[in-house]
Amino acid sequence: MQPELTQTIAKSPETMVRANGINICYDTFGDPTHPPMLMIHGLGMQMIGWDDDLCTMLAERGFWVIRFDNRDVGKSSYFEEARMPTTMQLLGKQLFNRDYTPPYTLDDMAADAVGLMDVLNIDQAHIVGASMGGMIAQLVAIHYPERVLSLTSWMSSSGERDLPQPSLSILLKLIKPAPQDRAGAIEESVYWAHLLQGSRYPVDEIRERERSGERYDRAFYPIGVGRQLAAVGAAWGRREALKRVTVPALVIHGDEDPLVPLSHGLDVEFALPNSRLLILPGVGHVGPRETWDDVVSAIVAMAQQVHS
Repeated sequence: MQPELTQTIAKSPETMVRANGINICYDTFGDPTHPPMLMIHGLGMQMIGWDDDLCTMLAERGFWVIRFDNRDVGKSSYFEEARMPTTMQLLGKQLFNRDYTPPYTLDDMAADAVGLMDVLNIDQAHIVGASMGGMIAQLVAIHYPERVLSLTSWMSSSGERDLPQPSLSILLKLIKPAPQDRAGAIEESVYWAHLLQGSRYPVDEIRERERSGERYDRAFYPIGVGRQLAAVGAAWGRREALKRVTVPALVIHGDEDPLVPLSHGLDVEFALPNSRLLILPGVGHVGPRETWDDVVSAIVAMAQQVHS
């Protein structure tokens, strides 16, 4: 069970800023005088994918929590003039390691995150990333070590090609065009929730439909997912580079993840020299509310090493 929220946590309005040459939409939770914690979400996920209650829990534990829309999703800049990768390019990279040049890279997205820190006058932050966001968080720690207080890599990967890949059926589903209407988009979200959930916790379909509707109404732009997926597919492996990341680190992974198998998380944890591992039993490629108590406690315990 998650702890009862007892404090009054300030939440800022959504704000648009110019950072790294693009528009980035963000909001914050908590006291700006507290240590900052930057939240980076995954493929196609808007910043509201970081649930308000989860952000509030972290803010209650003494952090200034910042979440933002990655490029090509939510209200941040869309790369509408960039070419779209073809189906064969995406599958060719995943299945046969064929090279291609994406419209932009995960390194560019890491620079976006640091650019937002610059605009907010944040010298250093605790970086938390989920899935693709975990890959971006790793790159922030690799390329900008002086800006990182701690690293949390959640249900993510080092991107090495010798690690197990998701099934072909999941890959094909990833690159299939998304429904354009609201009802179809909501049902697609429920489908993915069941596919990725894991066996321990049931999918709350009512809540999933509500959250999916919120995302659709806020900013529906599924075409950006293809360009983000191209950036993931074209990314270089980070195993050796992660060995040079010395800040306190936490790796969180479900042991039933069908999209990014547990071995990916174990590889990240093994590479990071100052890391802890939290395995979530019966959990897939999701962050169930029932796990938030353990997740928040682990993130806070790791991050507090820096401030003790």
